[in-house]
Amino acid sequence: VLYSHRSHLIQIQLTRLRVMIKSIIIPILITLLTLSCQANNNVPDLQVTSSELSDKEVLDLLFILVYNNDNSDEVDALSLLDKNWEEGMIAPLVEIMRFSNDRTQLSNINNLLNRKTDQSHASFFEWMQWIWELKPDIEPYYYNFKAEVYKHIDPRFFNYFEGRENEANIRLEEVVWGGVLQDGIPPLRHPDLIDPGQADYLADTDVVFGAFINGVAKAYPKRILAWHEMFVDEFGDEIICGVYCTLCGTVIAYNTEHNGVQHDLGTSGFLYKSNKLMYDNATQSLWNTIEGKPVLGPLYDSDIELEVRPIVTTTWGEWKKIHPDTKVLSLDTGHNRDYGEGVAYQNYFNNDDLMFPVPLSNNKLKNKDEVLIIRTEGHREDPQAISIKYLKKKQWHQGNINKVPYIVLADKSGAARVFERDGIEFKSFKKNKLIDVDGNEWQVSHDKLVGPDNKTLYRHPSHNTFWFAWFNTYPNTRLIK
Repeated sequence: VLYSHRSHLIQIQLTRLRVMIKSIIIPILITLLTLSCQANNNVPDLQVTSSELSDKEVLDLLFILVYNNDNSDEVDALSLLDKNWEEGMIAPLVEIMRFSNDRTQLSNINNLLNRKTDQSHASFFEWMQWIWELKPDIEPYYYNFKAEVYKHIDPRFFNYFEGRENEANIRLEEVVWGGVLQDGIPPLRHPDLIDPGQADYLADTDVVFGAFINGVAKAYPKRILAWHEMFVDEFGDEIICGVYCTLCGTVIAYNTEHNGVQHDLGTSGFLYKSNKLMYDNATQSLWNTIEGKPVLGPLYDSDIELEVRPIVTTTWGEWKKIHPDTKVLSLDTGHNRDYGEGVAYQNYFNNDDLMFPVPLSNNKLKNKDEVLIIRTEGHREDPQAISIKYLKKKQWHQGNINKVPYIVLADKSGAARVFERDGIEFKSFKKNKLIDVDGNEWQVSHDKLVGPDNKTLYRHPSHNTFWFAWFNTYPNTRLIK
């Protein structure tokens, strides 16, 4: 990223000269004017201070730190930023620290930040967590700074940020590069699927993400999807985008059509609170994965909210028992990967540490404990999460979200499906037999419950996620554990 660009550096040096004139010569002239006025006993109310820097001048000083290899220029740039300090400089300076391998530069930036903020942080991770708590001012030049720096990683990143200061409803410093290019983790678009009898690579204990939508059953093994983090597939007349954020353990199935417009989604390469951000091909807007909504770019203030479809985290053995006619991903993905069970993200899944910083932490559960999220109407106003460990043990739970009654039925693996309850109270669920308080037995299937007089309760959308990811989106969540 940090290569020198001759023409750009020339422009920077010209800006630096202008800044020096404003910050050195102008104060000298003010001083001379003050002395002259003092001699004539006519002293105006003037202070000898550096003139404020324009956004462009601040931006070019930041670029000196990014692009220039001349230590003296870096020291001068930091000195000018010091004299003209504003909170908006904090976030881009911390971002420079992430990429710099120059120990002297890192020390100088860190010392400046420590002095100006009265903090004693040392790493990018620590600074970002502090910034998210402080929520400092964000200046328009930060968007252009981000665009300029990241375009050298992938030119497509430029359009995410350039000139977007009035097209965002999330905080820019919380948008963190995930270490890959746009679609650098390649989505599986309309992938090859095979019959269960052909899937000899799968063991019954292997984890799959199962979707039953419009009467079509398909399974996406975790061992494959972890390498791709997204699938786009057809279920009847719907095109479904299944978004898998490995960092936050979330697989959400979205109908990609909204108001007659089909949105072609991909992996942006950036994260928001350690949760992947999607992008749409048409406008290059960034989308919040958990919400299914655009949050940065031309679509940020639209009313777009993609509809969620049910998806269950289960085992291959359980899934094909319930759906013997299912299709499942073929190993022939067109990509060369080691699709062995547990290979992808092995170290990450085997401990509770996070790879990227997040604003909030909560010890009610471990970071990567799985919780079930029910996407009923009004779930944002009354967010709720149910521990998968709790469901494994109890295997059922009934409750309300924003006064909408539901019932969760789970198997011993913790695979959970959520259904309407319509005010009906149940008293037991054993060996797949669901009994209500009046003693009536309800027939349980994968997409509905059928009771007396053929009364039918249909399935609610739901999905699993890691506790830390949901809590950082909805810190006022009611946790059931």
